[in-house]
Amino acid sequence: MTTATRAISSNSLSNSPNHYQWCSQTCWRSIALPIPKPSCQNLTIATRNRSSSLIPRASGDSSPEPENEGSKNTKTKTTTVGGTSAASDEKKKNKKSEVVSQVLTEKEQKQKQQQQRRLELEDVNPVGLGRRSRQLFDEVWRKFSGLGQISRTSLPDERDALDALLIREGPMCEFVIPGAQNTTVLVVGATSKIGRIVVRKLMLRGYTVKALVRKADQEVVDMLPRSVEIVIGDVGEPDSLRAAVQGCNKIIYCATARSTISGDLYRVDNRGVYNLTKAFQDYNNKLAQLRAGKSSKSKLTLAKFKNPESVNGWEVYKGTYFQDVVASKYDGGMDAKFEFTFTGDAVFSGYVFTRGGYVELSTKLSLPLGSTLDRYEGLVLSVGGNGRAYILILEAGPSADTSQSKLYFARFNTKAGFCRVRVPFSSFRPVKPDDPPLDPFLVHTLTIRFEPRRQKAVEARPGEKQDPRSFKLILEYIKALPAGQETDFILVSCTGSGIEPNRREQVLKAKRAGEDSLRRSGVGYTIIRPGPLKEEPGGQRALIFDQGNRISQGISCADVADICVKALHDSTARNKSFDVCYEYVADQGKELYELVAHLPDKANNYLTPALSALEKNT
Repeated sequence: MTTATRAISSNSLSNSPNHYQWCSQTCWRSIALPIPKPSCQNLTIATRNRSSSLIPRASGDSSPEPENEGSKNTKTKTTTVGGTSAASDEKKKNKKSEVVSQVLTEKEQKQKQQQQRRLELEDVNPVGLGRRSRQLFDEVWRKFSGLGQISRTSLPDERDALDALLIREGPMCEFVIPGAQNTTVLVVGATSKIGRIVVRKLMLRGYTVKALVRKADQEVVDMLPRSVEIVIGDVGEPDSLRAAVQGCNKIIYCATARSTISGDLYRVDNRGVYNLTKAFQDYNNKLAQLRAGKSSKSKLTLAKFKNPESVNGWEVYKGTYFQDVVASKYDGGMDAKFEFTFTGDAVFSGYVFTRGGYVELSTKLSLPLGSTLDRYEGLVLSVGGNGRAYILILEAGPSADTSQSKLYFARFNTKAGFCRVRVPFSSFRPVKPDDPPLDPFLVHTLTIRFEPRRQKAVEARPGEKQDPRSFKLILEYIKALPAGQETDFILVSCTGSGIEPNRREQVLKAKRAGEDSLRRSGVGYTIIRPGPLKEEPGGQRALIFDQGNRISQGISCADVADICVKALHDSTARNKSFDVCYEYVADQGKELYELVAHLPDKANNYLTPALSALEKNT
């Protein structure tokens, strides 16, 4: 099925033609023409027809002993005449012994062939057997639907392919994702509504799955397939997460607090995400050290302000955008300083009262040997202060000839108190429009600029407002975020819809704090905020992907699980946060934007076009 996109005002999407499909609950369904589900007996017969000697029911040969036509139980009267009768009896005995030896030889050959073809139960992949059953049914359906068409030659014998399919590590059907057999996914919250579907979708596609649970009691074990590796741990206890992340390549976090008590929200939705990302980072760093290298998920420290010597090399500059007679009348002065205070903070502060004036803090970058910024995708700053907006300027060009350098800028906002700010290299724009895009490899100077323009007044105390022309910025560190093509950590959050109004603020506060800790971790992330969850079949209704907390409709747990699985290897999903819900029509008077709906389909990757237009590093 091709991807269906349209505005919400159209109703053509819901009237799509009926077709045969394999739904997300892996059940048999035919919409165009109802066909009864084939029983296990029918599937067994079909499999035997393809390979009659693949899996014998018993170890011994239960087939009847073949008999020669000449040795049938037919009574013949003979007349004994002297030695002639004895000679004829001897010939008959010799002939019978030859037939018996031939039959035994054929029987031994059949037993050897059966032993060679016989597979032990441990060597059989039940998932692969189920997939093969579906393939057989698909073949029957294709033949049935092809009645009345021009006949074509039949496919060659697939007995060898079936043998390889049933053996563990063998090829599977179209559900398999390339590289899935070499990928281990840790599912946190594997017994939740979404987690249980995620686990089965991952197994169906060939992934190795680990499940993190708090208690491995019988009820929890029965919820998960036997081939899932269960790890006991608690996201609120960092020490218990070290064993969980061992050998894992990706993480899907579906856990959520069981209650709206502040303690549970903080432990699971906030601190739990931080603990797991840190354990995952530590594991990758340790793995890289064992390989005598550096982890591809580690951030590069450009500046860290922890002692008075760390402010050396930073210079403060003052300037104006223009200088004329009119501007001189509004010259109220400006001042700025950068110092390491007795409280242990590196503070850049001052004021700008001059019209068109600005102050900036600049330094030459000194990267470690062998490190270049083109291997990274952006910068993350840990800052604090009074909530002013700043401009981050990068100077790029040949370091030997600064006259050939070009300037690129990007704006970022802060809030009162400490926060982490991500600024991707893709958001930098050239100061001169004719200059080429930023090449991180050539960056040699970093500058933080403050100007009174576009500043918003921030309330410092109740009833008091600060002057937007004064600023204070506390710098903790500046690091470069590693680049990558795929998502490493998928977090299932929420939009807030469907939560009790009196508890919504507390829940969203904990969820957003967990999202922030994931964004600043440096791990490639995808944050999914579904609407109210519904337990119904997936793949039946079109989905809307949006940003800005503007959706309010529900969505199936199966569709959310499908998005998680598809986002594992989709480059457009890396470092993105988005809301998702079922298609709906906006209320009258609220049609301020156009929503594009995408119809889920296993044969088409609907996630790439849906996320390509959304903002990155939100």
